[in-house]
Amino acid sequence: MEELEVLETAQAALMAGNTILYPTDTIWGVGCDATNAAAVEKVYALKQRDHSKSMLVLCSEKTMVEHFVGPVDERVGELLFGSERPTTVIMPVQNKLLADNIVAADGTIGVRVPKMSFCQKLLRLLGRPIVSSSANLSGRPSPASYADIEEELKYRIDFCVPAEYEEKTAGHSSRIVKLMSDGSIFVIRD
Repeated sequence: MEELEVLETAQAALMAGNTILYPTDTIWGVGCDATNAAAVEKVYALKQRDHSKSMLVLCSEKTMVEHFVGPVDERVGELLFGSERPTTVIMPVQNKLLADNIVAADGTIGVRVPKMSFCQKLLRLLGRPIVSSSANLSGRPSPASYADIEEELKYRIDFCVPAEYEEKTAGHSSRIVKLMSDGSIFVIRD
């Protein structure tokens, strides 16, 4: 499949409330439209994941983060856009556009802005955040490459981006930091 056809097929799947398997800037992810609660439920079920374990969303740019999540100050902007390392920032959800079941009990969500070309194109085409959770069943190892993804999971996904769209990834999960209520930054995973 040509890249545009893959992107349009992935977009159509997301808009229809379906799940996708796709490459990210860290590892392969399972995702859906982050504004669709029924689709988010599908991801939890696919991964056999407890709802108390949060998932994150990918956004294409600052305006998308601000529209769907909330304001991005200079420090958060530096973490999301200025770091060479993929970084997830857990921040308060101030807008009510994301599905309620993707937002953590404390009213926060993890947000990452991938630099990877395929993810950026898909996010821009869709025009809204995509859920991103590692492409594994809950408690199993995260896949560094397409070849590492369990076949059982691949068969349960509505649309799988072909393996040839795998770009050089970090091969491991992102750094995670949390924006605290006092404005400080707490490092959860470095």
